[in-house]
Amino acid sequence: MKPVVAIIGAGPAGLTAALELIRDGRMTPIVFETSNQVGGISRTVEYKGNRMDIGGHRFFSKSDWVMNWWRDILPIAADESAVEIVYHGQRRTVDTDRATPAEDGLTMLVRKRVSRIYFLRKYFDYPITLNRTTLTNLGAVRLLRIGFSYLWATLFPRRNMRSLEDFLVNRFGEELYRTFFKDYTEKVWGVPCSQISAEWGAQRIKGVSVIEAIKHALRKGRSNRDTATKTSLIDHFLYPRLGPGQLWQEVARRVSEGGGEIHFSCQIEGLQHQSGKVKALRVRSAAGQIQEVEADYVISTMAVKDLVSGMQPPAPSAVREIADALPYRDFITVGLLVSRMRANPQSLSNRADNMPPDNWIYIQERDVRVGRLQVFNNWSPDLVEREDRIWLGLEYFCQEGDDLWTLPDDKMIAFAADELAKLDMIDHTDVLEGTVVRVPKTYPAYFGTYADFPVVRQWLDGLENLYLVGRNGMHRYNNQDHSMLTAKLAVEAILDGKVDKAQIWAVNIDDDYHEERGKASIGK
Repeated sequence: MKPVVAIIGAGPAGLTAALELIRDGRMTPIVFETSNQVGGISRTVEYKGNRMDIGGHRFFSKSDWVMNWWRDILPIAADESAVEIVYHGQRRTVDTDRATPAEDGLTMLVRKRVSRIYFLRKYFDYPITLNRTTLTNLGAVRLLRIGFSYLWATLFPRRNMRSLEDFLVNRFGEELYRTFFKDYTEKVWGVPCSQISAEWGAQRIKGVSVIEAIKHALRKGRSNRDTATKTSLIDHFLYPRLGPGQLWQEVARRVSEGGGEIHFSCQIEGLQHQSGKVKALRVRSAAGQIQEVEADYVISTMAVKDLVSGMQPPAPSAVREIADALPYRDFITVGLLVSRMRANPQSLSNRADNMPPDNWIYIQERDVRVGRLQVFNNWSPDLVEREDRIWLGLEYFCQEGDDLWTLPDDKMIAFAADELAKLDMIDHTDVLEGTVVRVPKTYPAYFGTYADFPVVRQWLDGLENLYLVGRNGMHRYNNQDHSMLTAKLAVEAILDGKVDKAQIWAVNIDDDYHEERGKASIGK
């Protein structure tokens, strides 16, 4: 009988681990998922024929393994052009040698990346570009303040860089920090930047600086004169035709077809351990029945605080106290279907209904609570049931149980519509209908007891057959590709008989590239 690997969670990390085990063939993965569908926050939510991508997922990684893994599951559509990836100073072509006819449906599209910031009721390029629009929108006085404060930060940096505020002021200067980072970041996390660990900035926006923005502007100027027909994945990305959930549904199908098991609506009540090893999982089924499931290995993507609280015998009190107080940020997406948007000369719309070309727009304005606006039409036309409709996703960062979280759906939809009208983006009369999706523990946070997290990690790593992977599993703000890489390394460690987890924890630590830099990383 093959050894059993119990996998907690059917998101990107859990399903990647399951499929890698199926491909190897020496062990049997059994996946337990709390909800009734796969994908985690990378799932696709359907509402009356319209599909929502929760949080937005651009399929681009500098890892060849990840890129090839995705393309093996969903090949690039035959009607899409070849794309050139640029990273590590090298150019590599993602070709269509395994292209699939578009009508097949199980395909990746090549999409143009457009993200902008909405501030002062004007549009700014994202990443911030030193172009005429940016300079005009900011105005001479603000530009002078930005320049002088950046010079001051360069000459007299903050020495004790303990907080995210210290990190950002040192990197951009006080004025630029307050203009484009402070309000939005605090809207996302709900606490002052002075209370967030500098480690968050080092992980998420370590490659961004004013100097890099200038270099980017110069490079972009040169590339605009380049007549090459191929495009770069700095400006383009791959995307499943029916949203990210389409890929993970196909992965789940392959896991089940290969002999793995996926059980839905199953709550993990706790793990039983003895002599430094996990022996069994206590699983509550949808019917409320609890059973013990023995496993040779466990790969966990569940929230660390929930994992620790369910340990039997209990974890040491110091570990429990830290884990129980680990902070998270929760997330609401309001889907609004509208017939048209208001005209804005800066929106760059080329449509009669005034739909902007952006994948998402970062709402920097202080007088509204919405943090980001997705335009699902621009991710994939097939996310929208009708071509003459605009399908919008308004993203709110909140806390489970707060005023937004507990607002009834109809009032939340009305609240979101009011905010878009206040931003001069829509008229109420053009709103057709809407829906609300709430996602708890979307973002593991870097404040509170997070500073003591190494104590929790050390104890959990001491259970030699337990492997923590993914965003919530590691309480780390990983992207989809990083979560997949942690799962890959966990599977390799299990198959090779390794109990050291250091290589798993090293993912996204020394990586000097990030798919979405700066603010774009804040809410993904």
